[in-house]
Formats: sequence, structure tokens, C-alpha cells
Amino acid sequence: MILDRFKLTDRVAIVTGAGRGIGRGVALAFAEAGADVVCAARTPEQIEETAGLVRERGRRAVAVPCDVTDSEQLAAVVEAAVGELGRLDVVVNNAGGTPPREALETSTRFFEQSFRFNVISAFELSQLAVPRMVETAGGGSIVNVSSRAGELVQPAFVAYGTAKAALSFMTRQLASEWAPKVRVNAIAVGAVDTSALEFVMTHEAIRRQLEEGTPMGRIGRVEDIAACALYLASPAGEWVTGKVFQVDGGTEATNLRVPTKPL
Repeated sequence: MILDRFKLTDRVAIVTGAGRGIGRGVALAFAEAGADVVCAARTPEQIEETAGLVRERGRRAVAVPCDVTDSEQLAAVVEAAVGELGRLDVVVNNAGGTPPREALETSTRFFEQSFRFNVISAFELSQLAVPRMVETAGGGSIVNVSSRAGELVQPAFVAYGTAKAALSFMTRQLASEWAPKVRVNAIAVGAVDTSALEFVMTHEAIRRQLEEGTPMGRIGRVEDIAACALYLASPAGEWVTGKVFQVDGGTEATNLRVPTKPL
């Protein structure tokens, strides 16, 4: 049956930023599809909660505290997957994010930190994971959580938008080099109802502006992103690599403008 191709039975996935939001949604979707999950994020209490929810779904879970900007901690996440769960099939590079800041107020250090958090960390974890994927499972899938901010011009997003554009292009580069054993794809995420958008969701006028600027008429849900991640990670997407999927409610223009001072 076609639905069988969406199963991840007995496969092992690493999900970064798994303590909440999109990361937690992806971890739980993978567990429901049959995968065991390494839940990685900076806050131990949050990833322990996510791991507990994975176990409630009948799958194994390991919670590994991890700052993705720390190389040693990234290596520990990969070793936890192989050492405790026996193999590695999927990596979801979800951790990331940079607050808006006007260009003239963006320091070089701020820009570098944005690249480290959103791009370099994903490259480093992928680089660490791929040999172990091939060794233990014969291959695998990497899903990078990018953003439509990397494709749509928005004031105050020079650091974040440029970093996510780089992540999307890196996805295509790595896919070409690692095919056919390891597939690499990305999701360009639109506005999704997570803690990162709390200021929008609690401000009715701003929320309405965002909804009205989205053709589908609503803000995204974590399940919208998790469903795409499952497709890309599972055998259903086995002929797909090097692609950036836009999951954004049909957005083709900036639907939320951050005020900036004129020159």
C-alpha cells in the first residue's frame, strides 16, 4: 500500500531543536511513523518531555542536551544515536533562528553568530552523521529546516535571511555530492505557530495582518511542517534530493513587515 512508504519502522532519527515547536512536532510524527528518536536541544527538561512523548507512542527515545554551536556536543548526539539505538537513518537540522535587527545595527559578530547557528551547525552535524548513516544503515536522509525568510526580501532580516538562503543552497550542494546513498532536502518554512511567533499570536491586529497576507488564510501549524519532513525522510521521498520545499500557506510576498528607521 502507498501509505506503507511513509513508514519509518525501526529507523533512527536525530532531531535538533526537539524540545518544542517544529522540532517536537517532527520528533512525534517520526515516532508515530515507527522511528526511534534522539531528541537534541539545549534545555534538558524540554527534551526529556519530548522523549517521554515519543515513548508514549511505543518507540525508543534518547534525550541529549546539545548546543548545536558546540562541535563536541554535536558529535555526542551522533554517538548517542549509534551507541544507544544501534544505527542512524535520518537527521533533521531544525535548530536555528535569529531575531530581526536592522542592517546598520547588525554587528559582524551578530552576523557570524547567525551563520554559526543556522548554517554551520547543520553542516557540521550532517558531516558527522553521514559516515555513520552509511556504516550502520547503508544510507539515509537529511532534512534541513530552512525558511522563506531566505527567499523573500524583508527589512531587518539581513542576518537571518542570508543565513537561511545559505542553508537552502548548502542543501543542494550536499545533495549533489552525497547522492545516491544520502538524500539531502530542505523545507522553507513560512510563519508557523510556535513560541518564536508568540508576539504575533498574542497581538490580534498583527496576527490578523499575517493571516490576511497568507493566501491560505491562516498561520502554519507544526504538523504542516512535520508532514513534509516525514515525506522527505521516509521511503515516500526516496527519489527526491537537493530540493527546497516551500511550506508557507502560499506566501509569495512578505506578510509581516518589521518597522525600520529610514536613513
